[in-house]
Amino acid sequence: MPEIITKYPEIVLKILKETGAICGEGVQQQILKVCPPERFCSLPTGEICVYGVNEISKMTQIKTADLITYTQNPNINANLLFILFIFGLILGILITIFIKTIKKKP
Repeated sequence: MPEIITKYPEIVLKILKETGAICGEGVQQQILKVCPPERFCSLPTGEICVYGVNEISKMTQIKTADLITYTQNPNINANLLFILFIFGLILGILITIFIKTIKKKP
């Protein structure tokens, strides 16, 4: 059964309730027994536990180390883009200097 991370857990819980899920205290938890009762929803097809971003440490299926692995990739891409930008800037300056030098020669 899934655990969900969201920036807006109350909104996700509201949407689940409006679509027929039974959520909140008093609902029997058969699989996700560690889920806080106020974050638990039961559906005919299974159970869902909704966590806010600040509750990641309480999750049982996803660990902080798992998230670090996924969040490092965008940083690598940002660093690569920065390096390419600097390289392009330097290359542009060198080409400009080269063209100006050629134009000055008779």
